[in-house]
Amino acid sequence: MPPTPDRPGPPPPEAVAPLMRGIAVLRGLTDADGTLSLSELERATGLARSTVDRITSTLARTGYVRLEGRTVTLAPRLMELGNAYLASIRLPGLLGGAVDALAGELDESVSLAVPDGTGIRFVHQATRRRAMSLSFRIGDLLPAERTAPGTLFAAGWDEREWAAWHARRAADPDGTGYPSLPRRPGHGDDTFEERVSRARATAHALDDQLIEPGLVALSVPVRGPDGATLCALSVVSHTSRHSAKALGERLLPRLRRAASAMEDRLRDTPPARPALPPGTGAPATLAAASKQELGREFIESLARGLSAVTAFDGATAPLTLSDVARSTGLSRASARRALITLEHLGYVTAEGREHRLTPRVLALGYPPLSRTTLARIAEPHLAALAGRIQDSASLAVLVEDSVQYIARAATHRIMNVNITVGTRFPAYATSLGRVLLADLAPARLNTVLAHAELRPLAPHTLTHRNALEAVLDRVRAEGHALVDEELEAGLRSLAVPVRDRAGTVVAAINVAMHSSSRTVEECLGQVLPRLRRTAGDIEADLHTAARFAGVAVA
Repeated sequence: MPPTPDRPGPPPPEAVAPLMRGIAVLRGLTDADGTLSLSELERATGLARSTVDRITSTLARTGYVRLEGRTVTLAPRLMELGNAYLASIRLPGLLGGAVDALAGELDESVSLAVPDGTGIRFVHQATRRRAMSLSFRIGDLLPAERTAPGTLFAAGWDEREWAAWHARRAADPDGTGYPSLPRRPGHGDDTFEERVSRARATAHALDDQLIEPGLVALSVPVRGPDGATLCALSVVSHTSRHSAKALGERLLPRLRRAASAMEDRLRDTPPARPALPPGTGAPATLAAASKQELGREFIESLARGLSAVTAFDGATAPLTLSDVARSTGLSRASARRALITLEHLGYVTAEGREHRLTPRVLALGYPPLSRTTLARIAEPHLAALAGRIQDSASLAVLVEDSVQYIARAATHRIMNVNITVGTRFPAYATSLGRVLLADLAPARLNTVLAHAELRPLAPHTLTHRNALEAVLDRVRAEGHALVDEELEAGLRSLAVPVRDRAGTVVAAINVAMHSSSRTVEECLGQVLPRLRRTAGDIEADLHTAARFAGVAVA
């Protein structure tokens, strides 16, 4: 059987073996939905336990995984690899808003997909919230024959691509190479070429329950200025709402108009920059520092190899070897070997001196991480903070005129602040609430306070609106709130905001304690700096995760 991206054949002599093994670990974790024990990773990859230990130690140091005892979990920072690919193709950034608007108009899930060999990957999703939710994860790989987008892309295949499809089908008739796919062995194969021929003639394709019973989809191509199909625009529904035929009859004209508007946007957007601006060289510097600190447990060539992927972030034109070396701070020899390895594994494609990332980069953790929530992002950071200061830490959001706890890390003290996830308290009397209220626009704040009942909950509760508004002004200016025995006698808490990529406060974190454990001055001098650092760590992960994927806040 000829080599394929999943079975690429023997590596070239210049390939970086530690980089290949590190990618195998990331792929194993991705296929297992993001979490495996060290022993399970050993079995999944076929690597020696000592090798798995060194790789996971290196990936943990780079922030790409978390180690909790013997368990390894993908971390949000890993999404920077997939983000580099998504930024380089520009499609989510240029067309994502139109996809979201179309989903709202049609009240159906809408997506963008790109080809990846004989399969497809989703690069943008706009889903509808209902009991029967229909969506795929960004980065999920699906076989062309079981999707409407794949049928469209196959309409442009040449003999070599058809040969690759037949070889893949012969090698994997049951679809075991698609872990995100419901098992339906051989389903859709017998009609695929017929459907491709029809799609070539009609410029649209239907998925009539090819993925799983009940799911239907309609796809049309979105072409670039040169006429080549860049991606497929799809609407996904369920047979309880539409048959495949009715979906096509009702929505095809609207979908085509949307695709035409997207093509206009792509045509009117200025061309990509010719090259990446000079980088800082930070990846190579950080890798060298980590190697010096951790010694044998840190695999510098793995960290450097992965940094070559991030060099493409912001590069909307192909990069040369010199571009990658300059951006990462790697030597030309190291950058060359990294690119050779990534090309061998199918993550980079090269034409002459020019290199591009391929959609396969999304296979490095993006599907499971693209469904993360703010609570999941915050939990390990809250646990680390609570462990350092030996007091409970929480994350909360504003719900009407209350705060609702959505994540929490408690301590094991005998006297502890006992609050559970889901608990609500009046916002006006809590440090979390005051941080959240302070960021509201004046009209919204006026509405919230007008409906709030400012009643005494403890001896020092502020119950006068003018006094509360003055406190909120101070919170807004200082960037933190300290509440002392206003919610409950003996309870003191300190909170800071958590901001999204636009700078809007979407949540707040706090530390709560008994008033006898620390003075106010000790809270401000000892706890506040650590609380701010924790908020910064949460924000960094949130900004990475939310760049091209939705992150549920509550």
